[in-house]
Amino acid sequence: MNPELASQLRDIRGLDAVPWWPPGPGWWLLAVLCIALAITLFHLARHLRRYPLGSWHRSAWRELHRLRKQAEAMPADQLASALSELLRRIAIARVGREQAAALTGERWLAWLQEHDPAGFAWSEHGKPLLTLPYAPPDAQLAGREQLLDLVDATFAWTGRRRRSQRV
Repeated sequence: MNPELASQLRDIRGLDAVPWWPPGPGWWLLAVLCIALAITLFHLARHLRRYPLGSWHRSAWRELHRLRKQAEAMPADQLASALSELLRRIAIARVGREQAAALTGERWLAWLQEHDPAGFAWSEHGKPLLTLPYAPPDAQLAGREQLLDLVDATFAWTGRRRRSQRV
């Protein structure tokens, strides 16, 4: 090898080191997805801790939604009976059979009002629950609007707000 040519050779320079910050778009996307997954898991765990699978909440809300959907087609006396029965089942599930099963009439409405966190006036507006199942058919037409209000109040009483309000 020629010494003159060898003296003209230079060493190969390496590439500059790749900086670790700022990360590329893929890492940002992965970070956002991880944060969204953590938030979702947190809310899911909190919801399942509050309302475990198989609890009365899910079946009561399902039944309440079914009642709300069928309220227009259902006769008022049947709607009042079904809503009253559902309220009774929820009360028994919440506080036990000993405290809620024996309540009837005005005492039942007063108990509902006392245990309603939304503060709905059950004693004043809940009378259709007591009278409509036994009322003649011509009196049942006037009570339908009151029953729809009671269904909405039951959503609040069970701890779940209705997303779509009645028109």
